[in-house]
Amino acid sequence: MSGSHLGLRRRLPPLGALRAFEAAARHGSFKLAAAELAVTPTAISHQIRGLEENIGLSLFERRVRQVMLTEAGLQLYPVLREGFDAFEAAIARLTRVRSRVQITITATSAFTAKWLVPRVSGFRALHPDIDLHLLASDDAIDLDAAGSDLAIRYGRGPYPGLSAEAMFADRFAPVVNPLLRKIAFDDLTGDDPEAAPLIHFRWRRKHPLNPTWETWFDRAGLPCPSRPGQIRFSDEGHAIQAAVAGQGVALMSLALVEAELAAGQLVQPFGPVLDGHIYHLITSEAGLSKPSVQATTEWLRAEAATFRARMEGHPST
Repeated sequence: MSGSHLGLRRRLPPLGALRAFEAAARHGSFKLAAAELAVTPTAISHQIRGLEENIGLSLFERRVRQVMLTEAGLQLYPVLREGFDAFEAAIARLTRVRSRVQITITATSAFTAKWLVPRVSGFRALHPDIDLHLLASDDAIDLDAAGSDLAIRYGRGPYPGLSAEAMFADRFAPVVNPLLRKIAFDDLTGDDPEAAPLIHFRWRRKHPLNPTWETWFDRAGLPCPSRPGQIRFSDEGHAIQAAVAGQGVALMSLALVEAELAAGQLVQPFGPVLDGHIYHLITSEAGLSKPSVQATTEWLRAEAATFRARMEGHPST
């Protein structure tokens, strides 16, 4: 807005009179305008008469059982009609935005980025009226305190005071850039510093069932190498990026590298495959009664079932 208009007062007739005129002009009848605005025809007549006196122009020709717009009325009507149409559209738009439902799902940073985000477009296609808010946190968040509706937690439980159901069990296997796919199984066990490095990531919570390279070598019946050059990360997402970049062999969750395996950015060169923990879908008791939470829960169940079927059908990928 130009600074020259700041502080100037609009010189407009009363809004009620403008509404009465617009309705009467649109219907061509004081009676129908009165029915729309829930007033009497006499009130409409008084409003329009006051408007005509305000602007000093006659807007209607009053005839027996009929009113017709004057030249001035014909010029004023389309301007008001467009203005009221614009008001109605803007208010409807704002009301729709305010009334949209938002569902917040909290999960670990890696699971959010690698498993949930690629599936969001499918949820939007099924539920265009629900907005998803993905809250990534590696700490277990109190659902009520954080205003979250659902959580996906990784572990063995229990989850007291919450509704918990298993989505799928995780599995871990070595993955590597395709350019290194010819790496020999024995290359992992030797002391050759030129061999492909092992990529590690740090588990945030210690647990005897955490899949680690030490566990993997024990399952394979081989000694775990202690050669220099191994790469360690505090975040599993960074470990995945390092494997994609060809920096070594990573023991990774097959759920989190699903997209990279499907795209051929990573391959799984050899076994064994380790069992990981279980992804649980967590809901507060209060959230279970909300239709939007129920719809989101059903979507997550279906996605988990599809993922389980794919993994069970391809146990080595």
